[in-house]
Amino acid sequence: MRRSLIAYVLPVVIGVLLAIVLLNTFPQLLQGPTATEPAQQDPPAVVQTAPRPAPELQQATPLSRQQGPVSYSEAVEKAAPAVVNIYSSRVVPREEHPLMSDPFFRQFFADDLPTQQRLLSSLGSGVIVSEDGYVLTNHHVIDGADEIQVALRDGRETLAEVIGTDPESDLAVLRIDLDNLPVIQVSDTGDVAVGDIAMAIGNPFGVGQTVTMGIISATGRSHLGLSAYEDFIQTDAAINPGNSGGALINAEGALVGINTAIFSRSGGSQGVGFAIPTRLASTILEDLVTQGRVIRGWLGIEAQEMTQDLAASFGLNAPRGVVISGVVPEGPAALAGLRPGDVLLEVDGRPILDARAAMSDIAAIQPGATLPLTVVRSGETFTVDLDVGERPLPPSRRPER
Repeated sequence: MRRSLIAYVLPVVIGVLLAIVLLNTFPQLLQGPTATEPAQQDPPAVVQTAPRPAPELQQATPLSRQQGPVSYSEAVEKAAPAVVNIYSSRVVPREEHPLMSDPFFRQFFADDLPTQQRLLSSLGSGVIVSEDGYVLTNHHVIDGADEIQVALRDGRETLAEVIGTDPESDLAVLRIDLDNLPVIQVSDTGDVAVGDIAMAIGNPFGVGQTVTMGIISATGRSHLGLSAYEDFIQTDAAINPGNSGGALINAEGALVGINTAIFSRSGGSQGVGFAIPTRLASTILEDLVTQGRVIRGWLGIEAQEMTQDLAASFGLNAPRGVVISGVVPEGPAALAGLRPGDVLLEVDGRPILDARAAMSDIAAIQPGATLPLTVVRSGETFTVDLDVGERPLPPSRRPER
């Protein structure tokens, strides 16, 4: 029994002794668990990459005058000699001193009152379009002038004769008597497209011949109130006072329009200029040279644009045609029986979509021709034949440049 007891106690004693040895060797085993600082992590390794090569740009071929629009000097040199400066002057009475209206002071002068006059001058441009010396310019450049002087780029100066003017298109034709005149080439306006390069040549502000460049912004501009017959080329080439009557040319140096007006709130160019297309200018030139005036067809009516409300009041499903707001006594429309309040729907079978466009179409008809008109009156539609008359010449007017 003693041996069996020793067999059970001996392992326990050995275990206790072993525990004492371990505790003496590792005393921290007697302490409880403590918070430990997180181990400091090493920073992530930076991946080294090879540097990117600079992008290889494709180098353009050096520009040349033959290959690209680097210079328009050749076009300008072809056209500029034919663009002239126009100086017009007129004598106007000077306003009297207010005291001269007082009879007491006037009695001291009796009938020997001094005549007060002053000279008004204006500046513009023009384009030589014929070897015969015909010059196209604006009507407002020479309107009312007593004397017109034309100066060429080569230094020659001369007085000009007025061949004819057309206030309703704001065009005029002059003639100068000089030899070896430079003549501009005239382009067909049908070749003009929005986005084409355009250059304006003239004498803005009297500084001398100047060239400005832009593009054709629009064609067929109307409803601007600049003239009775409007079919303008719009451009952002700078057009300033003094450019009126000058040339608008294309990249080949050919004339595409006569510079006429600007839209401006300050009086200077703001990128909206207007030129009369050569198609219209050539027709006016021919009429003024051969007939001394422009002959246009005429109905003898005043027309008002049709609106949605007016169309409904006339029983029309949509606004079409124009309302006749006035009839000239003894005019073609009056003789045909038309009355104010009638609605004109068609002229010669063509629907009227715009009053100004219809007026331009009628103006192109030879006076004396017979036109069938489709008219609405009191809800009834009928057709009447009208004998086209000749449009009377308007009184001279002087629009601001």
